[in-house]
Amino acid sequence: MTSRYVIIGAGAVGATVAAQLHGAGIDAVLVARGANLEALRAGGLRYIRPDSDRRLPLPAVGGPDEIDLLPGDVLVLATKSQDTEALVAQWAWQPVRPGGTAAEQLPILLLQNGVENARTALRRFDTVIDAVVIIPSSYSTPGEVVSPAAPLAGAFYLGRAPRGESAAATRIAADLRRAQFGVKVVPDVERWKAGKLLGNLAYNLDAVYPPGKARETLGATLVTEAREVLTNAGVEVTDLLSGDTGLDLSGFVLHDIPGHPRQGSSTWQSLARGASVESDFLNGEIALLARLHGTSAPLNAGVQRHIALAARGGLGPGGLGESDIAELLASAPRAGDVLVDAKRLHDELTTARAPVLLDVRWALGDPHGRDHYLAGHLPGAVYVDLDTELAAPPGGTAGRHPLPAVEDLQRAARRWGVATGRGVVVYDDNGGLAAARAWWLLRWAGLTDVRILDGALGAWREAGFELATGDVVPEPGDVVLDAGHLPTLDADEAARVARDGVLLDARAAERFRGEIEPVDPRAGHIPGAVSASTGDNLDEHGRFLSPERLRERFAALGTTGAGEPVGVYCGSGVTAAHEIAALAAAGIEAALYPGSWSAWSSDPQRPVATGP
Repeated sequence: MTSRYVIIGAGAVGATVAAQLHGAGIDAVLVARGANLEALRAGGLRYIRPDSDRRLPLPAVGGPDEIDLLPGDVLVLATKSQDTEALVAQWAWQPVRPGGTAAEQLPILLLQNGVENARTALRRFDTVIDAVVIIPSSYSTPGEVVSPAAPLAGAFYLGRAPRGESAAATRIAADLRRAQFGVKVVPDVERWKAGKLLGNLAYNLDAVYPPGKARETLGATLVTEAREVLTNAGVEVTDLLSGDTGLDLSGFVLHDIPGHPRQGSSTWQSLARGASVESDFLNGEIALLARLHGTSAPLNAGVQRHIALAARGGLGPGGLGESDIAELLASAPRAGDVLVDAKRLHDELTTARAPVLLDVRWALGDPHGRDHYLAGHLPGAVYVDLDTELAAPPGGTAGRHPLPAVEDLQRAARRWGVATGRGVVVYDDNGGLAAARAWWLLRWAGLTDVRILDGALGAWREAGFELATGDVVPEPGDVVLDAGHLPTLDADEAARVARDGVLLDARAAERFRGEIEPVDPRAGHIPGAVSASTGDNLDEHGRFLSPERLRERFAALGTTGAGEPVGVYCGSGVTAAHEIAALAAAGIEAALYPGSWSAWSSDPQRPVATGP
């Protein structure tokens, strides 16, 4: 049966597919509207490629009343997701000669972002073929599309929605391959669509925010939040960034085309044209799933709001600033950015993007951390020596565990196998009191996807998961670190926070009061500090208290995160990192005094307080 493709939507994706099919001798009809329809009717499609600039005499119609549908036709929906419901309703009941309707007789191929479109189409169409679309074309001028990839113009993962086999999918894939697209037919396309959704979340940030580290941080945090929501909702995801997805993309090469600079994401192009945006079906999808399952997705909801208001106000691409990003990040802290439970970690370790595991066994007075690691650790975990790899050599008023030079930390992290774009999970066997030092240091050095195993090694054992023995030597990583991404205090600043804000002392209460001092020169605490023993962040099972209970705890200690400066110290800057992790889980930002009491008490010019 000869196929004809009726492509509804003549923008970047739809026009590129039509042009490539036309070049392969396969009939294609574009369905357009407004100025784009007028331009297509007047002069055809101007199709600009790295090696050509041609006008193609593609037939164009304004809607279903201008075309007779035939057996063998394939309807292609290449519009934004917000238009899907109206268009599906418009086309589903169109007659197909000699009998029947489009919904009964024809497959509909969805070339759209988001995951809601398939549900909308399946309400009416018997055969829905969904697709992950990788087409870097741009459309900003009516009747003109720039397609910079060659020799492959794009790629698709497609299959019957929501899953299963389909002769229609196989036939469509063959035609698209003839038209110079890379294509893989998959039996579980809904998982691939969820993976593409994750990619869209960060990619589309260029629509409203300027490039830079702040946007990169937002993108990584946004995706982490979305992964958590999808997991809670039971949505399975195929990671499109994994090493081998079974599709040869060696021919998918982007080229610069003189006079036609590359444009931004699909949402960027929508704002540039003054068109509506589809953020309600991207970030809004994550917000919806979170609400349906009793949680929230404040970052995705915030980005959804920013993009929608930018479109409503006629704001062009990149119209917001880094201050908007900072406000968004500050208003939406999440415990899931800090902690991971044993079950979820176990599941993540079976995926292609499994996190790096770091075992930070250390306790004051116990020099046998490595021996404990060798006797039993999480499979694949690498041992990290806190004294030599998470600290510089001790000395004087620098304290017992000074911060390492970032160059030394980067060398160590690469030895641990930490790689660009790969998450990290740290743990110990003591409630995370030592592991939090690695968590804090890596975040201070620029990594955003670093979490602490909640409940530590005990939670892993209680879940019945296996342990491994012996040493692990991973492939070296390539991570690049730079210092200063979390706030710190020196001694003068710590004194100022104690006076003007809240300075928490994370040591045991008896050390705070000055009743005992096992290791440092003087007993007592920094004047004005508040006793906040780190152990009180944990419940009776060694797990972090819930964010709600942590907020109550810190409010009782005088801090709510409402703007007052908050600092934390301990004996040498180790367990204070645990306090900062607990504060972060509660949505409160705090600065670390790295030298802590070991540095303060070594300086005879610094005053000391005792008592409660």
